[in-house]
Amino acid sequence: MSQRLRIEIKARDEFWQKAVLIEWEYRHPDWKLTSDDGWYLIDTEWLASLKEVATDCNSTIVIGPRDPGRRSMFQKFMPTRDSETINR
Repeated sequence: MSQRLRIEIKARDEFWQKAVLIEWEYRHPDWKLTSDDGWYLIDTEWLASLKEVATDCNSTIVIGPRDPGRRSMFQKFMPTRDSETINR
């Protein structure tokens, strides 16, 4: 069984994010992305192909943390720009 990665699709807007997903399904119909609350789980072997699709759709792929709970713990101490905007 292959190792899985958590990735995020960073796009200019929702249109381009959906374009990545649609193009991915078209090019690789047997390789299904598993959605996980805004993140996606992929096999590590797919990363290069997914980055290529994202580039073609004016987007980028960001590899997420292996332990998302740890990341949320650090965000309590170091607020992001989004949380600063909301708190104002």
